Amino acid sequence: MFTVILGLSSAFIFGSADFLGGFAAKRISPILTTAIGAISGLVVLLIVFPFVASVWSTEAVILGLLSGVNGAIAIGLLYACLAIGPMSILSPLTAVVSAIVPVTVGLISGESLGFFGFVAISLALVAVVLVGFVPEKGAVRPSLRALLMAIGAGAAIGLFLVILDATPDDSGIIPILGNRVANGLVMSSLFIVLTLIARRKSAGAPIAARAAIWRRGIYFAMAAGALDVIANMGILVGVRIGDLSVIAVLTALYPAGTVILAAIVLRERIAPVQYVGLVLGILAGVLLVLSG
Repeated sequence: MFTVILGLSSAFIFGSADFLGGFAAKRISPILTTAIGAISGLVVLLIVFPFVASVWSTEAVILGLLSGVNGAIAIGLLYACLAIGPMSILSPLTAVVSAIVPVTVGLISGESLGFFGFVAISLALVAVVLVGFVPEKGAVRPSLRALLMAIGAGAAIGLFLVILDATPDDSGIIPILGNRVANGLVMSSLFIVLTLIARRKSAGAPIAARAAIWRRGIYFAMAAGALDVIANMGILVGVRIGDLSVIAVLTALYPAGTVILAAIVLRERIAPVQYVGLVLGILAGVLLVLSG
């Protein structure tokens, strides 16, 4: 029961982080948004760290750093494929693959699911697709390049869950600390390099104007990073007390958080097919409780 609550809560928080990150990315670059988010998330972790029992070990640090580098790759591929589009196909594809990878690893590792468990996971995967589906007039078919990027992004996100599941149980939030440090260093370095290149190509562009645009998105980026790390901590607890396959599928419902907030804040219309997906996601959660 608690594992299901953690999975669904983490999914909603992830979706909320994506929603705020989307606001930030419209005002500043996606790379800078990610870099700022990593730093703000690290601040949250440093505040929480003294209150969480954590045992330092080489394994915990290495796995944490590895998950951070992997996360940077996942984000890079995700933004790249969504930029190519169409998002209505590529976004749910990424979410489904992100669930399939850890579910497969979990089952191979010996995790067992009853009848209700398998039905729930099947329903949840369908829910992921329906919730992430946004009907678009004249939507084009995705290119092979975009499909491969989406699959790569989903696989990298799924691998992140697998890495967290492999961390020592007594390591507390040390793996997440390592994740934020590595992710922040990678994305910050990338942003600096790309900024220097851009300045050389546009030597006469007013720097003050660019700085003003960045400032308008920095608070959204900070909030997104804080929420993201809270979701990561929830997932970390979830994979340690429950099955990786269950947490992976529930977390993949994160588009629901974005859809709900977009409907409330931006008054965006939720398509009937998305309502069906939300209902199936709730039903999947109930079945997972029954199977536990």
